[in-house]
Amino acid sequence: MSSAVDVYNVSSDLSLQGFDLSPEKAIIAFFFAIVNYIIILLCNSFLLFTIITNKALHEPMHILLLNLPINDLIGSTCLFPHVMRELLFDTRTMSFSVCITQAFFIHVYAVSTVFILTAMAYDRYVAICQPMRYTTIMTNIHLAKIISLVWLSNLTLMAVLFILLLRLPRCRSFLNHPYCDNPSLLQLVCADTTINNIYGLLMTAVCQAFTVGLIIYSYLHILIACFRNKRSDTRSKALQTCGTHLVVFVLFECLGLFTIISYRIKDISIHLRKFIAVAAMILPPTVNPVIYGLRTKEIRVKGIKFFHRKVFVS
Repeated sequence: MSSAVDVYNVSSDLSLQGFDLSPEKAIIAFFFAIVNYIIILLCNSFLLFTIITNKALHEPMHILLLNLPINDLIGSTCLFPHVMRELLFDTRTMSFSVCITQAFFIHVYAVSTVFILTAMAYDRYVAICQPMRYTTIMTNIHLAKIISLVWLSNLTLMAVLFILLLRLPRCRSFLNHPYCDNPSLLQLVCADTTINNIYGLLMTAVCQAFTVGLIIYSYLHILIACFRNKRSDTRSKALQTCGTHLVVFVLFECLGLFTIISYRIKDISIHLRKFIAVAAMILPPTVNPVIYGLRTKEIRVKGIKFFHRKVFVS
């Protein structure tokens, strides 16, 4: 009877753990957060507009890359306004519906990042290992199928994940995390979460096995093709392109792995858990446009010309 009463009396607002900073440190953190968010918005928007407005960049590699800044803007916008609001006003409450929305899009962002990087690895595999067939394989129709598969499969997986969550009664309102995600929301439930845990673990295992397996397969063949190629300039360009891609993928995988592990380790420092959780959402959107924008010659040159024409000529 008491559990039933708890379920009916549970608050519609959630209390989040927050960052527990002094007012002085909170102001400093707020300043860095807003600067970081502006940098993410500007850099990713710059990358987007550069690819969209230059027809010379309308090729499969750059069209696939176009999805990365879109996804990074989704992920950062899910986090930064909430963090800045808390730091500025010391507000640690959030309505349950807003929390669910934030958690849904954070998970969409995380899975989309892995799927997009996998699609980009496949594109590089075809371009380097089967260059004579590249234009016949990576057609507009095939490209549209890949992009649709990336987003539709992700949205479907996340929809099932959160439908399973929302069917369960909630009897707690304190979220032991700086932002909302599925594992922290499951801790608020006062019912059997076995089905949710099995689905979450199975989904993670299948997605990881598919994406990591495809990337390892692609890059092993790319490395073999590069070392067989006698032209050093072609080899170095291919290795540079694939090297930057691997850096982004490994960075995101490590941050995501540490975040998942932090939930399983009870004795881990609360501050370390918060740092890892926030870093997993901040670092990729910050470094991706730098790596793919500044280090990719075609995008860098076209972007500078576009900026110069719009700002100085007009």
